[in-house]
Amino acid sequence: MPSVPRTRRVDAPVRRRPLVRARKISERLAASYPGTATELCALLHHNPFELLVATILSAQCTDERVNMVMPALFARYPTPADFAAADREELESLIRSTGFFRSKASHIIGAAEAIVLRHSGEVPDTMEELTALPGVGRKTANVVLSVAFGLPGLPVDTHVMRLSHRLALSDSADPVKIEEDLCGLFRPSEWGAMSLRLILHGRRVCIARRPRCEVCELADLCPSRGKF
Repeated sequence: MPSVPRTRRVDAPVRRRPLVRARKISERLAASYPGTATELCALLHHNPFELLVATILSAQCTDERVNMVMPALFARYPTPADFAAADREELESLIRSTGFFRSKASHIIGAAEAIVLRHSGEVPDTMEELTALPGVGRKTANVVLSVAFGLPGLPVDTHVMRLSHRLALSDSADPVKIEEDLCGLFRPSEWGAMSLRLILHGRRVCIARRPRCEVCELADLCPSRGKF
């Protein structure tokens, strides 16, 4: 007798399991790290442009260091037009402590010029327009969208990548594919906050070398528990 193929009804619970687990992960992280994306963001800012600059500066740099640099930087260059007209060497000296200061200065000046010329001095609020700015990739664009504008956006940094793999939320090494995988598991309204919760959890508990599985609220949901 030929074997009977499995029906869609039999397979459906298997396919739903990742969504159920993702929902539990989301609920527990929300309880541990409450707040909106704006409230959870550690980069100090007063408007979308300040956040854009801060996010560019945060590459390979701590949020604490960026927050130390920002007041003097914006006292010297209050607006996008001021940054667009900035003396490059002077700007580099102000951001030197954040590392990679030459490329960051180029990105900031280029983005400011584009914002002034193409967007009348206002930071755009779409992925397409943001990533068209010099030096602005999907990660930076998603930070601005989710934190400054309250729109769906899921930034993927090294912490988000690491936790996505450990929690078996994505098996990709490509940040864009990881973003796609996570966006398929969580509601759009959660994307920004979820990213920041994963980042906070990665800094405090699920650290890179010696994750603190013994105190992790996600331990019973994590297939990587005890493997590090």
